[in-house]
Amino acid sequence: MSLAPCDTSDRQPDRAALVARYDGRAPRYTSYPTAVQFTPAVDEAAYRAWLSALPPDDPVSLYLHIPFCKRLCWYCGCNTRAVNRHAPVGEYVEMLLAELDLLQAALPARMPAAAVHLGGGTPNMLTPQEVAVLVGALRRAFSFTPDIEIAAELDPAVLTKAWVEAAAQAGLTRASLGVQNLDPTVQAAVNRRESFEDIARCVGWLRDSGVSGINLDLMYGLPHQTTAATLATIDAVARLRPERIALFGYAHVPWMKAHQQLIDEAALPGPAERLDQSEAAAERLVALGYVRIGLDHFAAPHDPMAAALAEGTLRRNFQGYTTDAAPTLLGLGVSSIGSLPQGFVQNAAQELAWRAAVKSGRLPVARGVAMTADDRFRGEIIERLMCDLTVDLDAVCARHGRKRAELSEAISRLAPFVADGLVRNVGGRVTAIGAGRLVIRSIAAAFDAYFAPDATRHSRAI
Repeated sequence: MSLAPCDTSDRQPDRAALVARYDGRAPRYTSYPTAVQFTPAVDEAAYRAWLSALPPDDPVSLYLHIPFCKRLCWYCGCNTRAVNRHAPVGEYVEMLLAELDLLQAALPARMPAAAVHLGGGTPNMLTPQEVAVLVGALRRAFSFTPDIEIAAELDPAVLTKAWVEAAAQAGLTRASLGVQNLDPTVQAAVNRRESFEDIARCVGWLRDSGVSGINLDLMYGLPHQTTAATLATIDAVARLRPERIALFGYAHVPWMKAHQQLIDEAALPGPAERLDQSEAAAERLVALGYVRIGLDHFAAPHDPMAAALAEGTLRRNFQGYTTDAAPTLLGLGVSSIGSLPQGFVQNAAQELAWRAAVKSGRLPVARGVAMTADDRFRGEIIERLMCDLTVDLDAVCARHGRKRAELSEAISRLAPFVADGLVRNVGGRVTAIGAGRLVIRSIAAAFDAYFAPDATRHSRAI
């Protein structure tokens, strides 16, 4: 079943039926169990026990959350706030360094670090000196591997050449620039204005400073957005030849993010329009030479993410698709999430609570979930589906000492997808085919032991 924007009119009923049937709400599966299952039962004591049990020589990855922005984009679903003074940012950095000291003391040794990710918010709200101080502190606390990737999410509106040069000197190897859409009407509707020239200037600074990995983040489904505007944005940014492009669907959850109430819901594209934008964009990016990866990523053929897809080593974590193979992700900062072999932990989501914990000498964990053997089993199935669009159930069962018969209920939930030509299930191998890629979150949900189909806490699957 073709879902390309050039579908002839007799194919429209097929597409409309797909949207009506499968455009429900489903997790993004950046973890399993998902954050919905996190509870206060996992506290600081549990986290300390998990940290002390880590093998000292195993590499870890580090995530630092910077919850500040110069402007508040109305579509944003992140934990952040707009500030006009730098003082709160500087104070936050001091607390972040204090949390790092607490974390280092709880670890069994000075462990190797294979990746550092600065997320937000807007990490380039930090001054160049603060970037140098933070990375320097990380280098003292951890042994950076020779091939470490240091990445940062950046807002072009507040990026400066001096910041790029300082970050590059500190070791920055990859940068993600938020673009979303270049149509002025769309930008006005979400309070985010910048031109192609702004983006190109930032990319130029990064390239000149030796940052070899450039990611551009785009969105579909924004208010007043059209397929034509989506393609025009892709054609423009493709001239910059970024190594990766992410194409995220806007998740309208005003009951969770109050500032999204500023968006005119009547101006949001409907499900069929969102599908048009998504698939037209994907076709254009593939035509431009990018490799389509999973649900929403595209990589240049020479990029490590394309290689990971080909080798079957692609992973998925709280930053989305990744090549990071470290078994442990340690989160620092307000609301940050960590992943350890024993389970997941999340810091306090409110800055006051996070600060209070750190000031009192406590690791600021607020909630989490301990993983069971069944969670690990189902989590591997879901991750492979999300990454590879296919999974060998018998192979996963063998690794976990399980039998395929234990998945009979999950397999039965795939029946509608099989009937609609979205899934092939042959000999224990489940594969999303045709338009199945577009509903891979819903397909993966069939294996989720916790999933409630009527849950409103998740975004639309398409």
